[in-house]
Order: sequence, then structure tokens, then C-alpha cells
Amino acid sequence: MRIFIHGLESDNKGTKSIFFREHYPDMIIPHFVGELSERMKKLEEDLSGHTNIRLVGSSFGGLMASIFTMENEPRVDRLILLAPAINMLELSDCRLKEISIPVFIYHGTRDDVIPLEAVEPIANKYFRNLTFNKVEDDHFLRNTFPNIDWKKHLGSELHI
Repeated sequence: MRIFIHGLESDNKGTKSIFFREHYPDMIIPHFVGELSERMKKLEEDLSGHTNIRLVGSSFGGLMASIFTMENEPRVDRLILLAPAINMLELSDCRLKEISIPVFIYHGTRDDVIPLEAVEPIANKYFRNLTFNKVEDDHFLRNTFPNIDWKKHLGSELHI
């Protein structure tokens, strides 16, 4: 089961959502609005009853994916985080704990929205099975995103 969680000021019609719809038509791509608690409630509802979840979270969606995993690790297969706002983890109401599933982070060295320096120590603190990819890119990962090995992270592409 695959899900993409967009960022705070984005929606489920952005570039990344379009890419996933084209390549992974079975992927759940919900639209989130409101405060973190409202978004997390919707995410919990969307994933109710699902296991073997592969979460892709972008920016604020990366924060949401991380919180969901800390609270539901046995149900999650892996996390793929794109410039994640995990620097906000310690400000959330989530019970913070280390997780051991595979976590792949892609973060731009020129990110001026969520600084790499704020994210890397948090990632190293909570993610025990971490692959941290520092890439020459900005917050939107415009150059990096299309070149990520999605087949490795999400499994074979599905075509309609």
C-alpha cells in the first residue's frame, strides 16, 4: 500500500502528485487541510486497517509521515521523505520514539525553507535504519525528484 502526503502549502494536484498518479495509479494521494492535528486525523482515517504501508512525505507531509510511523511502526514498511519538516517533530504532541524501519531522506543543500542543518540531527536521532541523501537542489527537489529510484522505493510501476 502506497501513499503520498503533500506539503503544508501544497495540495494533491502538484507536480509530485501528478508524477505518482501517472506512474503509480494505485497510490493513495489525499488532500490535507488545516492544522497538524486535523491532517493527522485524516491520515489515520485514510490508512485505517492498512498494513505494509510505504509512505512518501514531502516537507510538512514528511513530518506527518514520521509522526504516523512513530505511532504505528508495525504497520509501516518504509518511509521516503522529501525535504521533510522533521525539525518540527519535537514541537508536536507525538510520543517521540526511535524507529527501525528503512527511512530514505532526500534533502537539498540549497533548501531555504527547511534547512538541512536542522533536519539531519533529528533524522540521526530517531531513524535507526537511515539513508540520508544530501543533494544539490532546493526545497522542491525539482532536479532530484524525477531521478529518484522510485522502483526501488515503491516497487514496480503500474501502468493503466
